[in-house]
Amino acid sequence: MLGAAPPHPPRRRPTGQRTVADTALPPSAAARSQRPVPPQRRYGNRPTMKDVAARAGVGLKTVSRVVNAEAGVTPDTERRVREAIDSLGFRRNDSARVLRKGRTASIGLVLEDLADPFYGPLNRAVEEVARSHGALLINGSSAEDPDREQELVLALCARRVDGLIVIPAGDDHRYLEPEMAAGVATVFVDRPPGRIDADVVRSDSFGGARDGVAHLIAHGHRRIGFIGDQPRIHTATERLRGYHAAMADAGLPVAEGWVALGSTDPERVRAAAGAMLDAADEPVTAVFTGNNRVTVTVVRVLAGRERPVALVGFDDFELADLLDPGVTVVAQDAATLGRTAADLLFSRLDGAAGAPSHVVLETRLVARGSGEIPPWDAPVRA
Repeated sequence: MLGAAPPHPPRRRPTGQRTVADTALPPSAAARSQRPVPPQRRYGNRPTMKDVAARAGVGLKTVSRVVNAEAGVTPDTERRVREAIDSLGFRRNDSARVLRKGRTASIGLVLEDLADPFYGPLNRAVEEVARSHGALLINGSSAEDPDREQELVLALCARRVDGLIVIPAGDDHRYLEPEMAAGVATVFVDRPPGRIDADVVRSDSFGGARDGVAHLIAHGHRRIGFIGDQPRIHTATERLRGYHAAMADAGLPVAEGWVALGSTDPERVRAAAGAMLDAADEPVTAVFTGNNRVTVTVVRVLAGRERPVALVGFDDFELADLLDPGVTVVAQDAATLGRTAADLLFSRLDGAAGAPSHVVLETRLVARGSGEIPPWDAPVRA
């Protein structure tokens, strides 16, 4: 037929050539190509009950009932909600739930230094009491900085903790009055607060220091040095007061160079100990130290000296009993301090009223050898 184009013959594929449609993916690749692309993670954006409801195809009230183990949900619906919860990694917002009840089931603990071995048992004791009351413990360190203490305390209050246990670094705690008036139970530990009246649990720093110095006097010492912490710290001044009381009780004078207060920095302590021990006029034959960090530095100083010097320290420390001689200490029970403070705090949270309590715990003298060394200048008995 004129004008009709002859039909095109079918095109033959070259041998071995396949089209994309004809190409089969390997089984593993095919499986991977069908997997859903996981959503990109956005840290800090946790899934909500609304997300769970959308995934399970149910309402928010249904999700709430499942999350809070309430009745009124069929087994099949509960299964779908549980699967959505597991898939999304949803966790119930306990903070929001307990805030509706007026309590957050959490307390704050502000320590001087979490790295200080003294505070380990105290922290653990508070944590155990909190746990027995179904509460979470949040803690932090003030580093003996009053401004940092205030910042940390107010940050905990902003997070709506039910109560606070504070080892104070400052001497003015009036900033806490609005929080306490608003219902934040507060207990101070180891030292009293400044310019407010509140519950306090502390050790007898004055009595313990007096006993420790009297122990050195009973072993013949008359020239006893005192190396303590910073004078703005209540426990440091109380232990210095105990030192002076023991010396006065024995009718012994205190030379100006026998007392050194300041930071616990090892260099400062070494310098203070060296000045007392090497004084040209009336060098000390014994040293009483105001806390465990000072004691450890003085132990190192005495280890390199020929003359035997007696030592008694306030606060026990690890391995003190294994040294030669063992270190005699005035021990306070840090765990009992923490437990007593926490019990007092939760009694307030449970409704206990009345005037602020001031609890003073006794210390204990532990004689191990260093405090029983006689004066190096004592006359030799025949």
